[in-house]
Amino acid sequence: MSWFIAFLVLSALIFFHELGHYAAARLMGVYVEVFSIGFGRKVASFRWLDTEWRFAMIPLGGYVKMKGQEDLDPTQTSNDADSYNSKTPLQRIFILLAGPGANFLLAFLLYLAIGLGGPQTLSPVVGDVVKESPAAIAGLQKNDRIVAINAVPIATWESMAEQIKNAKGTIDVTIERDNYLMHLEMTPKITETENRFREKVRRKMIGIGSAGVTHTLDLGIFESFEYAADETYKASLLIFKGVQKLITGDIPAKELGGVVSIVQITSDASKVGWMALLFFSALISVNLGILNLLPIPALDGGHIMFNLYEMITRRVPSEAVLINLTIAGWVLLLGLMSLGLYNDINRLMG
Repeated sequence: MSWFIAFLVLSALIFFHELGHYAAARLMGVYVEVFSIGFGRKVASFRWLDTEWRFAMIPLGGYVKMKGQEDLDPTQTSNDADSYNSKTPLQRIFILLAGPGANFLLAFLLYLAIGLGGPQTLSPVVGDVVKESPAAIAGLQKNDRIVAINAVPIATWESMAEQIKNAKGTIDVTIERDNYLMHLEMTPKITETENRFREKVRRKMIGIGSAGVTHTLDLGIFESFEYAADETYKASLLIFKGVQKLITGDIPAKELGGVVSIVQITSDASKVGWMALLFFSALISVNLGILNLLPIPALDGGHIMFNLYEMITRRVPSEAVLINLTIAGWVLLLGLMSLGLYNDINRLMG
């Protein structure tokens, strides 16, 4: 059942992406011939709003076929008033951006639902205390709750870590122990640790670990909007940095995951609960938005690149350039998909 839910989630995210393209295309007066969920042979279809809505055999993907646009053969164009090619480069870029934009919007709405539902967050409760660390020297103990740093109230482990990282010199830490408040002074020490990309980094720390205690954030409507915007931004920044580090080689290629990993993790999230499923779905949605903006000709970013070239130079790229870059884009995209699938198989086989 969890795998079925995972496929439904992935299909819904792709549908929302293509719906963005569809809505923008119709708004710009472009005739949309086909709206397909999945690739390959058609399984079922119906006509609505003068468009063929299609379900294909391979559910992991989808596309919107606009009049005058053919990804596999970019030379097939149409000059009719309702075709994609007859629109200005700026209008085409708007249509292309609408897909990734829909993914960012969906992620925001999912994070908003999480915010309104009361997300769980790590409490600033001390677990392990490293020997001879600033925390140990100051007398911090297991199960102490940090309530303030330099008189700034602390509600989450994340906000506590942020205050320590930005601290200058000695800090005054207010803790709660056995229902009593105490003040401890300590000087954070620059320590080598690993970030979420498994890179060695140096940052200010006091030498404590989390006790794993969580609590529910009670957010109002406006706070939930702020939470959703913040989480969407943080997810976008995380994925953008991840892609950047893959390109530069800071993250090895073996860390790249494919569709099997996505389905597997989504399936696992669905077993934990609806909050975890919404959170991971939002992350995948942001991921789809950013990856589709990469300047690869087979993706939205590649088409945006062509249109920007036309806007700047006042001329369209030659057919030879379009064909060669499109082929190169598909080779690169299929290569990345194959590498992700290969890594997935290796992980499954241990």
